[in-house]
Amino acid sequence: MGRLFLVDLEGKTVNCKICKTQLALTNNLMLKDFICHKEKAYLFRNVVNITFGPNEEKMILSEMHTIADIFCCCCGQIVGWKYVATPYGNNHKCKEGNFVLEKGHIFFVQA
Repeated sequence: MGRLFLVDLEGKTVNCKICKTQLALTNNLMLKDFICHKEKAYLFRNVVNITFGPNEEKMILSEMHTIADIFCCCCGQIVGWKYVATPYGNNHKCKEGNFVLEKGHIFFVQA
């Protein structure tokens, strides 16, 4: 395994609750009242300092989606998932390529 290079973000950030690694800028927040299958969450355009699990089909809000779990690259804690694909022709298509960070695994930091 190679060296770990972290992206350093400037401004208001969202960090991993376990190790405090920066994961996203609050500027990339798309939805803050996002309801997912487990708990409250936030939908982001871009997330950094993560690794991906394998793509898998999961039922989210009564529809099958292709998602990949995302993990903090420093501590390995699951922090949410990425929408890889959504069902064809539905109103969730805008979520493809975006990231969900679960409220219980993150915290917000003021600059």
